[in-house]
Amino acid sequence: GTIRFRPASRTTTNRDINMKNVPLYIAGEFIQSQTKDWIEVTNPATNEVIAKAPNTTHAEMEQAIKYAGEVFKTWKEVPVSERARVMLRYQALLKKHHDEIAEILSQETGKTFEDAKGDVWRGIEVVEHAGNVASLMMGETVENVAREVDTHSWIQPLGVCAGITPFNFPAMIPLWMFPMAIACGNTFILKPSEQDPLTPMRLAELFEEAGAPKGVLQVVHGGKEQVDVLLTDPAIKAVSFVGSVPVGRYIYETGTRNMKRVQSFAGAKNHMVILPDADKQQVINALVGASVGAAGQRCMAISVAVFVGEAQQWIPELKEAMAKVRPGAWNDSGASYGPIISAKAKDRIESLIATGEAQGANLLLDGRGCTVDGLPDGNWVGPTLFSGVTTEMDIYNEEIFGPVLSCMETDTLGDAIELVNNSPYGNGVSIFTSSGGAARRFQH
Repeated sequence: GTIRFRPASRTTTNRDINMKNVPLYIAGEFIQSQTKDWIEVTNPATNEVIAKAPNTTHAEMEQAIKYAGEVFKTWKEVPVSERARVMLRYQALLKKHHDEIAEILSQETGKTFEDAKGDVWRGIEVVEHAGNVASLMMGETVENVAREVDTHSWIQPLGVCAGITPFNFPAMIPLWMFPMAIACGNTFILKPSEQDPLTPMRLAELFEEAGAPKGVLQVVHGGKEQVDVLLTDPAIKAVSFVGSVPVGRYIYETGTRNMKRVQSFAGAKNHMVILPDADKQQVINALVGASVGAAGQRCMAISVAVFVGEAQQWIPELKEAMAKVRPGAWNDSGASYGPIISAKAKDRIESLIATGEAQGANLLLDGRGCTVDGLPDGNWVGPTLFSGVTTEMDIYNEEIFGPVLSCMETDTLGDAIELVNNSPYGNGVSIFTSSGGAARRFQH
């Protein structure tokens, strides 16, 4: 089904189902874009169109940026304690509407309800932190830094900031960005993923309900054209991004070339190193959840398992455990994860699976051709497991972003550490062992 937007003072429920043009949030008003170019938003479990998001016009982008700049002049002077109180009211509203937001999120991302609730809650924790911003805004003083010279520093807001967020956490990642920026005295323009904009719009409605002044937060929609405006307009002082490597590189290079502060988080290939002295069942349980949870569409997924020595003998049992896991609809309590976000993303994952097999990896579990009863048109990929993966293979060198786990084998812990350190990707790494010495060696 689809979600109908209501005024912020009223509650959206899953019974309100009408396909809708997603509004913009500019100058404190939820308005319909004047664009002629709309992006279809689909439910990935059915590929049914549930809404349409606008490619925001250039005039609308300029209006949002200009208004944010004007509001900044007064918002920066609001006492930090008052800004923090907005966040305190906001986190209370987010908690009150927690399950409702999670249901909206599930319908547009396909995430299981439990996974969606986790997405929302992790965002709420950041809003709680924003409510404690006062101590973080303290400056410093140093007497006699030179003879009869004292130094004083103040922490001041930058101005208009922008956030460009991905599809996979449409509640958590926007909530990483705009609450902290606004609590610090900045104004903020959010450009959420065009693949699931309904959740961010509900976040904006509740932010208004929490008493945020008009224009401190604005939400626009679109793709590269709209992002380019944010990256090049001199009024935008800082940009945050989470997403793919090519886009992340482009945003970093373009934003910094235009003299903006840019934080760009892109790509991951997280390794788990398993020593033979680890608890085998704990390893298997952790690997199954960390590799296929959220359909592997998260930057902290474990996509590479490095089995050291005799631990390699556990791979058949890992296969058995992964084979029991299945995807399903958001409200299917037996489903471990949901669909892939789009048919295009599913095709890319299946293409990489085929490439892995062609390049010589052992395909122990093949998730291609996965079906779910009653949902024949969903973007389903089943749990997929490779062994015998090498560093030359595409499935090792590319971020797959699907429920695919690559198993590699080394003789020693030293070899495993070298393998991890030689990877160009970062984000996360873990070790399973009962040896404190091995764990410390791994850490250092």
